[in-house]
Amino acid sequence: MSSDTPDPERAAHRPGEPGRPAAQPEPAWPAVDPSAGLPVPAGTPAAAPGADPFAWAGPGAEHRPAAVAGSAVTARPARGIRRTAALTLGIAILLTVLGAPLGLLWAVVAPDTPVLKTAEGAIYATPQPEQPIAADGWFSLLGLGFGVLAAIALWFLLRRRRGPVGLLAGTLGGLGAAVVAWQVGRRIGLSTYQRLLDSAPDGRAFTKPADLRAGGVDWLLGVLPVPHGDLLLPAFGAAVTYTLLAGWSRWPSLRPEPEPYPAWPPVGPAAGGPLSSAPADRPAHSVAPEPPGPDAAEPPRG
Repeated sequence: MSSDTPDPERAAHRPGEPGRPAAQPEPAWPAVDPSAGLPVPAGTPAAAPGADPFAWAGPGAEHRPAAVAGSAVTARPARGIRRTAALTLGIAILLTVLGAPLGLLWAVVAPDTPVLKTAEGAIYATPQPEQPIAADGWFSLLGLGFGVLAAIALWFLLRRRRGPVGLLAGTLGGLGAAVVAWQVGRRIGLSTYQRLLDSAPDGRAFTKPADLRAGGVDWLLGVLPVPHGDLLLPAFGAAVTYTLLAGWSRWPSLRPEPEPYPAWPPVGPAAGGPLSSAPADRPAHSVAPEPPGPDAAEPPRG
């Protein structure tokens, strides 16, 4: 191969030569800052590799959507937990307040115990009286019924909150209501009993108001009250009833859900009347032509 016919594969690109594009100047790359990452030329699309996806949000880190989304996602569970805790505590306080009328009812139905005044104090007028046992029995029945009714009310009134919220609220409210009912009921007529015990002469007979012998409150470490005995029955009734209602629920989430397959509308006699053979009830004829019979003449061919 001579020098007049150079190798086309090794032909140098000559600017301005016909049929060949002019050389484009290479873009000037900015200086690389190790702390800022790889350089990206101006005008690079945001979706291109290496481009800053947060360039549109401004230089501040607070404008970046990742930080905003992260804070929103973090705030939502915390807000939901606070609402759930507030609802549970509010229901428990409401049930605790309802223990006051329960205590008044117990003071009315529970019998007073007859006693005699002596120099040592008051003693039972009869040996082995039945009135203290009846007072414990009435408190047990009323407390158990209170817990059952509270669980049923929570189940039907709080349909959207069925689950741990209702169970925990009913249990805590039952414990609080039992303590309030005990303290309210035992104080009905207690001042009169104390006055007679201090001022009545020896040998005088009077009555002592109802009180619990099979229940009370113990203090754990001197600061934490722990109910026991009959005071646990309202909470027990609420917990058992609510658990049974949850076990018999036909919805997995315990909340009413729409039926996945609605019932089809009734057809025929079930729709309200017998079937008729009126022309309006007959199916419409098809507009397509019927196929020719075996003896039909063949149509002429064009």
